[in-house]
Amino acid sequence: MALDPSVRWDDERVPMLRFLGNMLVFMMTIAMIGAAAGIYIMYSYSRDLPDYKQLAQYEPATVTRLYAGDGRLLAEYATQKRVFVPISAIPRRLRNAFLAAEDQDFYSHPGIDIKSIFRAALTNAINIGTGHSLVGGSTITQQVVKNFLLTSERSLDRKIKEAILAFRISNAFSKDRILELYLNEIYLGLGSYGVAAAALNYFDKSIDELTIEEAAFLAALPKAPAHYDPRTRYEAAKERRDWVISRMVEDGYVTAEEAKKAQETPITIRDHDETEMAQAAFFAEEARREIVARYGSKTLYEGGLAVRTTLDPQLQRICKTALNNGLQTYDRRHGWRGPVTRLPSVNGWREQLQALTKPVLLPGWQLAVVTSVQGSGVQLGFEDGSTGTIPFEEMSWARKWLPDQRYGAIPSKPSDVLDAGDVVMVEPVKEVKNRYALRQMPNVNGAVVALDPHTGRILAMVGGLSFENTEFNRVTQARRQPGSAFKPFIYLAALENGFTPSSIVLDAPIELPQGPGLPMWRPQNYHDDFLGPTSLRVGLEKSRNVMTVRLAQKMGLPKIQEVATRFGIYDDLPQNFSAVLGAKETTLLRLTTSYAMLVNSGKRVYPYLIERIQDRNGKTIYKWDRRVCAGCQIDSDAALRDPVVPVLPDMRAQVTDPQSAYQMVSLLEGVVQRGTGKEASKLGYPLAGKTGTTNNSYDTWFIGFTPDLVVGTMVGFDQPKTMGAKETGASVALPIFIETMREALKDRPAFPFRIPDGIQLMKVDAGTGRPPALGTKPDRIIFEAFKEGTGPDSTPFDPILLPESGGITPPPSPDAAPTVGTGGLY
Repeated sequence: MALDPSVRWDDERVPMLRFLGNMLVFMMTIAMIGAAAGIYIMYSYSRDLPDYKQLAQYEPATVTRLYAGDGRLLAEYATQKRVFVPISAIPRRLRNAFLAAEDQDFYSHPGIDIKSIFRAALTNAINIGTGHSLVGGSTITQQVVKNFLLTSERSLDRKIKEAILAFRISNAFSKDRILELYLNEIYLGLGSYGVAAAALNYFDKSIDELTIEEAAFLAALPKAPAHYDPRTRYEAAKERRDWVISRMVEDGYVTAEEAKKAQETPITIRDHDETEMAQAAFFAEEARREIVARYGSKTLYEGGLAVRTTLDPQLQRICKTALNNGLQTYDRRHGWRGPVTRLPSVNGWREQLQALTKPVLLPGWQLAVVTSVQGSGVQLGFEDGSTGTIPFEEMSWARKWLPDQRYGAIPSKPSDVLDAGDVVMVEPVKEVKNRYALRQMPNVNGAVVALDPHTGRILAMVGGLSFENTEFNRVTQARRQPGSAFKPFIYLAALENGFTPSSIVLDAPIELPQGPGLPMWRPQNYHDDFLGPTSLRVGLEKSRNVMTVRLAQKMGLPKIQEVATRFGIYDDLPQNFSAVLGAKETTLLRLTTSYAMLVNSGKRVYPYLIERIQDRNGKTIYKWDRRVCAGCQIDSDAALRDPVVPVLPDMRAQVTDPQSAYQMVSLLEGVVQRGTGKEASKLGYPLAGKTGTTNNSYDTWFIGFTPDLVVGTMVGFDQPKTMGAKETGASVALPIFIETMREALKDRPAFPFRIPDGIQLMKVDAGTGRPPALGTKPDRIIFEAFKEGTGPDSTPFDPILLPESGGITPPPSPDAAPTVGTGGLY
């Protein structure tokens, strides 16, 4: 376009206009290059970015907690000790403290804050050479990106990706959701992930109890938790906390007066109170395995489940104490196996003792070295330098141990037991200060389990002497021969098939074929004696092996097998006669559960540990009792004023008729009153049960019950071997049962066993099963349980159970070479 010649141009303005034009072109070029570079960077870095949308479903790893039946904490399982708290439950004060410290424009910027970036750069430039730490410009959104989606790598690439993702997240999620993720994920020291865990670990408080200064302290930690740990760097921690409080004043979150008071308050760390926890390691481990089998390890350790178990902590403690006492009593009865180790010299004994690898000790025990032996006892030295004594009476039990659980002579003086330099286990004698008793860790082991017979709830489970020593659970994992503890189910088969407790079976020698090419089998009674024609009651009370075999022969092995399977004792009981005496292995839990189904009138129950499982949101995802209770919801004021107790349906199947079950309970009550379990009768409560001892006393059992509690005990070596020639269920396992019941039933009223309809009680002579004769001693007369239509007069001798030759079995031929065995024993 031509210039108007009438217009006068200042020659000096032309260069200026040309310069401005060039600058405009230059800036536009730079802008286009910048835009192109930005587009290229966005394109390049966006191709392999993590999927930020996963945060919509993100649930942080939180602690799974197991609770006992009374609500006490039992165990925790987690990869990180974190407590997730929704944003609505996080107090405004705590949120504001973090916003003031980390991102004051959080609710207004688009994920990245240019102003904060320039401010951080300026501050860092000013602080060069002052020793101050560098100030970051990352927003809370960028920290969420770093913690959830990227690594902590310090590089330009990561910062670019972080900015892109922060921008996208801000557009995809609400600010509250982003802040919720941040406050629950951030690491704040002391193993604390999230603000809830930190409040507990630093101040032993919940987040809604935090003061201004405490909230500010937590907000001061994200940059460097270790650097601001007040236990090691108090001044740095307080300076940082006070700076956060100042920022809170600037942002209008607190007043100047509140801030001054908060800054004058010292930082006081309070140790987190130890939660009172139920002690049941074997039980908790069994529950843990069940949860893993049902939901997997990831859900257990990260899912934040709340698991309510069946454990009764008081009964658990009773069972554990009884087992420990019982195993120690047996162990001391069989002698002293010697010291843990021996020091080459007592010179420098303390340093030598400190250097030793410590063995597993029972609670309350200590390791000590014998520093000198005297006529009345020995002097001890302990790792902390303290001293004590073991008087001779506290070691007089220590006969020398001999193979096969035999023992030597009773010691007469301390030097018969210990020498200077011996390292031994000791337990304080509570009555006298610095006085100790000699102890040794039993090498025998055992288990106790307690059930509610009406529901199958496992109330206590002690799987061994020490979980720290071995996690092998002898309640559920050890398969051992039950011996005579299996006999009640042979007798139950007879009661189901027309026999009565007064039915007569011959107790006399018997031989049975074992199969082609095998010798005859000749079972024996424990004392190698025979009672002749004997009632079922006496046969079970006295645990007569030969009678049991003869009764099984009459019933037929398929019937015995069916009863054992029906009660869940075995899945595949062999059809041979040694099996009826308990020669087939089973677990303590299975056998104890089968006894529960006798005392509960023959109802099917399954043992279980877990009542209910809730997810992290409180939703019940598993419940053992699935019965529908139509009347459990009160939905009106009238129903609340005049409530009707709902009746839940009984869904338990009948595994045997109530009458046969009660007859077995009555017979087992006789075992306690007059038989092999008689020692338990001293407790003065209605009790029933059965001893069990296997060949060569490898395993000893007692399973017993009251009307509402079943307790099973088993003792034996993990590598089976004899427990001693005279050891039986009555001498080893029964005392554990007695101690358990004594403590469990203390101060509780005694209730008799429930008698179902269809049972008649008739007086009989306990020894013969017949009506009492004139002159029968009163203590021999009992009320026997008969099904309606039967009685002592309706149960004559069964000729099938008597030998053909006038009641005497001829002695076997010497050429027959019979196999002699006791099987169930006593």
